[in-house]
Amino acid sequence: MESGQVEVGPGGVPKDAKTSEYYRVKDIPNRFDHPDWFQGYKSKEQHPMYRTTNREYGAREPSVHTMPTVFHAKSQQFSGDLGKCGMYRNHSLNCASDKSFVPDH
Repeated sequence: MESGQVEVGPGGVPKDAKTSEYYRVKDIPNRFDHPDWFQGYKSKEQHPMYRTTNREYGAREPSVHTMPTVFHAKSQQFSGDLGKCGMYRNHSLNCASDKSFVPDH
């Protein structure tokens, strides 16, 4: 590559471009501000009969144009409380008749 030329990434933007350089962002994690940090978008060839459009979309590397500009984190309170007391267990009375595994003949 000649000096002075910038390497262009997906979406037609320079490599190592930040989302915040192109869009107004609000409280996004660093991974959304740096789309080049995402790895693993090279995939092996799949049989044409089983190809889907979701696979085609998911195989594209992210760019600043496909990154979210807002991030609303969810509370982890439910999972934390569940870890303290454990999963629900049904202790009700079993009144169903058991199946016999022995043939009747």
